[in-house]
Amino acid sequence: MQITAAGAERWRDAIAEALADATGCTQLYERSDVELRSLEGLAPRVGAIRGGPPTAPVEIREHGVRYLVDVVGGQKTGFYLDQRANRERVRSLAPDRVVLNCFAYSGAFTVAALAGGARSALSVESSAAALALARQNLALNGIDPSRAEWLEADVFQTLRVLRDQGRRFDLIVLDPPKFAPMAAHVERAARAYKDVNLWALKLLAPGGLLATFSCSGGVSAELFQKIIAGAAQDAGVDAQILERYQAALDHPLLLSFPEGEYLKGLLLRRS
Repeated sequence: MQITAAGAERWRDAIAEALADATGCTQLYERSDVELRSLEGLAPRVGAIRGGPPTAPVEIREHGVRYLVDVVGGQKTGFYLDQRANRERVRSLAPDRVVLNCFAYSGAFTVAALAGGARSALSVESSAAALALARQNLALNGIDPSRAEWLEADVFQTLRVLRDQGRRFDLIVLDPPKFAPMAAHVERAARAYKDVNLWALKLLAPGGLLATFSCSGGVSAELFQKIIAGAAQDAGVDAQILERYQAALDHPLLLSFPEGEYLKGLLLRRS
């Protein structure tokens, strides 16, 4: 469980009790340790609410694919459940494609693509611990390790290196961290989104697919599309929007809280 707002903090105990009652879980662990809490005047809070803390990664299943989740030490609460439907879509697009997964974290998009029949996948991630977990996720699903290449590196630099090497990919996934946690960071975030998408489009083979995402609440879907359009123009490529993505259905969007529409994505096909 993670609480980031003062309003939800007031209902912390009731929320914890409701979660336990609804699921029957015997362990409930809190990861309210994000910097955003300080803006609400809240101190970090981490630890077991019910039962003891997990002593090892927890195994989950998503559309038949198995993943290990580091609840205690992983990013956010250990796994990005809001991308569940989008991972399944990438899996369906993956057969016989050469895949590049950037900001791979624990390799969920990579494992999904390889489970879906991708020929190979290169995953780029700056965290060694996350890549170690990604390798475990690959083995957990019995996927031939020779089909996967793992690179501990900065994505922005790596995309340029791959371009210099003449690498080409049939399917690229860009699922970066939150570049704009607040509205004040939107201009900086726009530059980062444009840069990473520009170079990804240069690496995309003709007819290839780019699944690109933004989880920045300060960047609207309209602005995100404009940024990607600018990236394509500067990359000198033509691309068509095939699909639009959002968070999974268990992340409801209230009319009274439009900021809840934080995750947005586009599926592009390069001409």
